[in-house]
Amino acid sequence: MYDAVMRTTIDLPEPMLQNAKALAAQRHTTLSDVVEDALRSHLASRQASEVPEFRLHTVKGTVVDPTVDLDRTSSILIAEDEEVFGAGKRN
Repeated sequence: MYDAVMRTTIDLPEPMLQNAKALAAQRHTTLSDVVEDALRSHLASRQASEVPEFRLHTVKGTVVDPTVDLDRTSSILIAEDEEVFGAGKRN
């Protein structure tokens, strides 16, 4: 995915840098690899969480007209049109 490798400078708090260096030594890898893995993981989790979780909102009471067949979306559109424009009225 990433072809070119670029050198850059970042500022890290000293304890974080020491922990990252210790992790790199523990894994027998480089500090750059540890930082790259952490950044890749962070970016992947952000992209996955950008899509908001779907939540179905339900209501109680008489908000839904019991005569409308919710399995037929055309009946919902007809009911809305009749509510707005009046049943059977023509221009």
